[in-house]
Amino acid sequence: MQNSYAAEYGRCISRIIGEVKKAVIGKDVMIAKVLLAILAKGHILIEDKPGVGKTTLALAFSKALRLDCKRMQFTPDVLPADLTGFSVYQKKTEQFVFQPGALFCQLFLADEINRTSSKTQSALLEVMEEGSVTVDGVTYQLPQPHTVIATQNPIGSIGTQMLPESQMDRFMFQLEMGYPDIEHEIEILRSRENGNPLDTIQPVADTAMLLEMRAAVSRVSVSPKIYHYIASLVDATRRHPAVLLGISPRGTLALTDAARGMAFMRGRDYVLADDVAAVCPDVFGHRLVMRAQSKGAGAAYQLIQEILHAVPVPRPDGGRL
Repeated sequence: MQNSYAAEYGRCISRIIGEVKKAVIGKDVMIAKVLLAILAKGHILIEDKPGVGKTTLALAFSKALRLDCKRMQFTPDVLPADLTGFSVYQKKTEQFVFQPGALFCQLFLADEINRTSSKTQSALLEVMEEGSVTVDGVTYQLPQPHTVIATQNPIGSIGTQMLPESQMDRFMFQLEMGYPDIEHEIEILRSRENGNPLDTIQPVADTAMLLEMRAAVSRVSVSPKIYHYIASLVDATRRHPAVLLGISPRGTLALTDAARGMAFMRGRDYVLADDVAAVCPDVFGHRLVMRAQSKGAGAAYQLIQEILHAVPVPRPDGGRL
């Protein structure tokens, strides 16, 4: 990555984060992770209690990045056709005309995704993997860039159900926002004195710049040593006695893409082992299925830290890894 381009991308990243911070206060790390996933062509699942700012975060990004955003509240009566679209017969032309659904946008916010039916949730599978939807045998490409940000309430909340493993595997990151501390809570109150902070967010990037940065992320190089390190981390999850279902090859690809995104945001065009380790918990945490005797609060993340400490870290041999 040439220094001039790296500096330009760095300034753009700083401006995006700065705009989002106007509406999302005290969650700088969370903002950076969401931006990383967007740049790495990933989708994000945010699980947390109601009212902590999950929806505000998604809307803030749509404004800062000038993305066409659509939001849908996932209730039990939402149908797959509401998402993908449907064909309507036009009597005048005696033809069926396709009416696009809510997914036809650049940033789709699926609010409380775990409150709707499994059939409706499954309508997102093709979208998140292929960037397209198929209706009546015809495949339609979605606008690019396309990102899904889904929110869900904690499992056990009234009316919720667990997402299937195949759905979870398509999210690059699962993140939690958490409650703000007292100082940031006061800052949130003050920020509302003159209106909604979302209204103050200015677009600081456009589709062309976002696509350019995504292309730059995909060009970030990964050495054979880092590929081996990533594969070793994945293999360790599959062989661990506490794990019922380890990381899939899709998860391996997600970890590699996320590591590329981390290196890019740090101003490099090559991946280091530290980039992999930094994103590993957020990529692996929601994909691991623990055995019954090993389940518990934070068990998966404790296991990930154990694996990160156990797997040998590749060392540089006089240059890049």
